[in-house]
Amino acid sequence: MTTIKALVLNASLKSSSEQSHTEALSDEVLDILSKEDVETETVRLADYNIYRGISGDMGKGDEWPQIFEKVRDADVIIIGTPLWLGEKSSLATLAIERLYGSSGETNNKGQSIYYNKVGGVVVTGNEDGAKHAAASILYGLSHIGFVIPPNVDAYWVGEAGPGPSYMDGRGPQNEFTKKHVEMLAYNTLHLAKLFKNYPIPSQGNLLD
Repeated sequence: MTTIKALVLNASLKSSSEQSHTEALSDEVLDILSKEDVETETVRLADYNIYRGISGDMGKGDEWPQIFEKVRDADVIIIGTPLWLGEKSSLATLAIERLYGSSGETNNKGQSIYYNKVGGVVVTGNEDGAKHAAASILYGLSHIGFVIPPNVDAYWVGEAGPGPSYMDGRGPQNEFTKKHVEMLAYNTLHLAKLFKNYPIPSQGNLLD
């Protein structure tokens, strides 16, 4: 059986030396996928020196190409972001921009490099904006070639206004969030498996 690989790009503004609520929620998704024999990995974007720009490689010192190799190998890409002032983080925006910079690359059929890859999003915070951030990220992924299954936006925002974050409050026990974690995991996995055997046809989808 072909191995499915899932990658989380955690756009927390914290480095991996600090606890991340976004990672705690995305780990719930990866736990489910791991039980289904999926290879999983999380990249904390704040640990890398990622240059701003719309290019696959911005030159000396740019560490995005290391991350992009992981993206290239993955079947499922989940972007995790905290909310700041109701918006996705600046690192989430940067990740989308850098992914866009490589959207002109092609697979072995001449389609966008992101064809037959499945996208999802995880959002955490203690303020409004989860659906807005998810819509922005999922549209960006879809526009550059990812397939977006139904119900792949798992989020926790608690009560509006200053309040407990995911791990500090009732996030891990929240039934709505738990259900969306399950839908995100199983729906991305289903399509990723489907595309292994029935990839999107090249007719009408070539970049050349």
